[in-house]
Formats: sequence, C-alpha cells, structure tokens
Amino acid sequence: MKCPDCVGMENKVIDSRLNKEGTVIRRRRECLSCFARFTTHEKLERSLPLLIKKDGRREEFDRDKIIEGVKKACQKRPVSIKNIEDLVDRVEQYVQELGEKEVSTVKVGEKVISEICNLDDVAYVRFASVYRSFKDVNEFMIELKEVLKSKEK
Repeated sequence: MKCPDCVGMENKVIDSRLNKEGTVIRRRRECLSCFARFTTHEKLERSLPLLIKKDGRREEFDRDKIIEGVKKACQKRPVSIKNIEDLVDRVEQYVQELGEKEVSTVKVGEKVISEICNLDDVAYVRFASVYRSFKDVNEFMIELKEVLKSKEK
C-alpha cells in the first residue's frame, strides 16, 4: 500500500475495525518513511456475473453506474449517500446470490426499482420513467397509480 504523501511502500497497521455489518475492515496505517497516517478499507472481492444488455452485449457489473443512476433519481431529495450505497449493496448481493455467470440487466433494473421504491417515492418515479422508457403520459400515470396503491396498503 503506497503512502498518499510520500509514495513510500513501507507502513504499519495501527488500528483495525469492522463496520457494523462485518463486511468491511477499516485500517489506520502509518507510513514508516514520513510517519503520515492514512486509512484504508478492506472489502471481500466477489466475482460478479456478466450483465446481458437488452441489445445482447455483455459487460461487467458496474456498481458505480448504479450509484450514479440512483443519485440522479434522488437529486434534491432527502436521501443520504449512505442510503444509496446500502441500496446498491443489496442489489449487488442479490446479483451475487443468483449464482449465475450471466444476468440480464432487466433483472438488475427491476431489483433497483424495487429497492428504490422503498427509499423515496419521487426518486422511484424518476428512475422508473427513465428505466422503463414510458412512451406517453398514460403509461406514466399507470405507474404513478401503482405507487399510490402500494402506499395505501
């Protein structure tokens, strides 16, 4: 691990802590050359399946793409980045638990929609309007009515 200050390669771990879920280890390190302190995060690396796009192309699962899409939907909404990251963690876990080598982006998109629905209604409608590519206002209104119906229960 390179020191961010002097780029030295020798450092020692001063402190290690697990996050609440036990999925990430936070390590405080000290550079043995310049004595600067910095933090690293250690996370289990999972092999995620390839995603099959609607046009048949295959690409790697990209967590950052999902985060950016959800962030756009949540723009100017009272949703924290922590909530967005937790949502993407659940989507990533879902994809991992499918146990398949390739997964349709439709499955991933529907999981994101189901998760975002529990997060924020406005963000849900924004995300769904882009993801589902409504052709007209009537399709949009049908989706809104479904949201309202589910919230009444």
